[in-house]
Amino acid sequence: MKKRKKKRKTSFVTSLLQLLLLAAGAAGWYYTKTWKGIVAAIVIYCIVLICGTIWFKTRRLARLRKAGIKEVDAMSGEEFEQFLGQLFKRRGYKVSYTATSGDYGADLILKDRKDIIAVQAKRYSGTVGVKAVQEIIGAVKMYNATEAWVVTNSHFTKQAIKLANINDVYLVDREELIDLILKK
Repeated sequence: MKKRKKKRKTSFVTSLLQLLLLAAGAAGWYYTKTWKGIVAAIVIYCIVLICGTIWFKTRRLARLRKAGIKEVDAMSGEEFEQFLGQLFKRRGYKVSYTATSGDYGADLILKDRKDIIAVQAKRYSGTVGVKAVQEIIGAVKMYNATEAWVVTNSHFTKQAIKLANINDVYLVDREELIDLILKK
């Protein structure tokens, strides 16, 4: 389902860019009534498009550098848990850490005024699978949690997403983690 949405989005963007190219050519014709005007308008459009693309890509890279995601990628699992604990403390949660082994599937327990959230932290270089979601589902009852989250510096498999949706487990992937890091 994700691939279909992405394909539709790219075809929409491509169609929009083609329509704008046509509009640039029409504007060149409208103002000059010559072929040179059409070509000049299209060249200007292409230059603006290239500059805009470069600007957006450099902004994204700057955002990633500011987030420190490369440092997160180099952390050990325990360092990642500590990092998340500090991140959630800054967001107003009371954080407690579970034991390194025998944690029943939760690495952090977050508390605010009304919720207890069991968090499974997965610092992976590959995709996070169903096992992480299964572990946090088991931890919910153990810690009397009202919510379950799995947080990763990577992405989730389709099966993990499906299981999480069925069991109301909140998944925080790489992009959302970057957003959490950058939000003040």
